[in-house]
Amino acid sequence: MKIKKGDLVKILRGKDRGKIGKILEVSPQEKKVIIEGANLLIKHVRPRHEGEKGQRVKVPAPLDISKVALVCPKCHQPIRVGYRILADGKKMRWCRKCGETFI
Repeated sequence: MKIKKGDLVKILRGKDRGKIGKILEVSPQEKKVIIEGANLLIKHVRPRHEGEKGQRVKVPAPLDISKVALVCPKCHQPIRVGYRILADGKKMRWCRKCGETFI
């Protein structure tokens, strides 16, 4: 999977199209990601203690990985990621638009 936790991504489809957010969680088996502040659902929470009120809490829901594009930290554009093997044997991601390598 080419997208990792902590990456900036741009949402390409859905109600939050065009938003840019940070990835909070990645689920490779399900091919889903959870993005901070995007694809929010309202969850109704019951009161736990006597005298407490119930609440409506906004919770980020998973989004399919095919609906997001990684944003390059150098050129700030949505990109497709490539991989390069460095001289010391490390595998690095690189931007196909500006050519810069990043972690």
